[in-house]
Amino acid sequence: MPNLLTMDNLENEKIMNLLKRAEQFEKGEKATLEGAVVNLFFEPSTRTKMSFEMAEHRLGLSVLPFETAFSSILKGETLYDTVKTMEAIGVKAVIIRHEEEAYYQQLEGCKLAVINGGDGSGQHPTQSLLDLYTIHQEFGRIDGVHVTIVGDIAHSRVAKSNAAALKQLGAKVSFVCPEEWSGDYDTTNQLDDVIGETDVVMMLRVQHERHAVSALFSKEHYHTEFGLTEAREKKMKKDAIIMHPAPINRGVEIADSLVECQRSRIFKQMENGVFVRMAVLEYAMKGRD
Repeated sequence: MPNLLTMDNLENEKIMNLLKRAEQFEKGEKATLEGAVVNLFFEPSTRTKMSFEMAEHRLGLSVLPFETAFSSILKGETLYDTVKTMEAIGVKAVIIRHEEEAYYQQLEGCKLAVINGGDGSGQHPTQSLLDLYTIHQEFGRIDGVHVTIVGDIAHSRVAKSNAAALKQLGAKVSFVCPEEWSGDYDTTNQLDDVIGETDVVMMLRVQHERHAVSALFSKEHYHTEFGLTEAREKKMKKDAIIMHPAPINRGVEIADSLVECQRSRIFKQMENGVFVRMAVLEYAMKGRD
């Protein structure tokens, strides 16, 4: 049974097949899957968890409840033993979000399908797929589209997943961030130099929980230097769009007035996430290409 753990090694053909299947679901095609799934979320989540739950319900799956606060995790049970327990009682797939990067490496040998709902600062493959779907939906292609990713690059699993997949599919990718958040990427700290050349401005959330933000950090200063301000929005290309994986820090990464502006696809990304996750669940549980 296929897993979806990272965007690494996911071939272009497989990516495009998943996007095509998501489009079919968006156009109203129905599908039914049998079995039970569990969403094991060890980090807070609104969009990803609820999006998966909606996708699971639309596919007719039984969704078993799981609450970390009432699980044997608190008694010291390992993630491996928790997942093996799910497997033993007949669960067909687990969707896991965990603060540990590459947590899935400890699950080798588990026979049920594992879908990564985000691992630390590692990968977020379904977010990447829904971002790719949104870009393809907008431009009819990904090859040649210029995407500028702005923000906390070093700590962002969204940036890492998207950077690899976008480049693999032929997009041009630029990175803008404070120097200390560059990670392994070639970045610039001058958003104004690229804002007028890009087709997609992808803003990232400042992830205060993943690093020690300096006491000198100022939301107002960050917004001025790296945020999508109203003035910068006016410099964007006529048909360029705004994306953000959310949750949004309004007035920090993006001006409050731009969150739902004509260019914004932020809530469309969330809508698309349900169709993409339906395609991923089908792929994982049926091995569909």
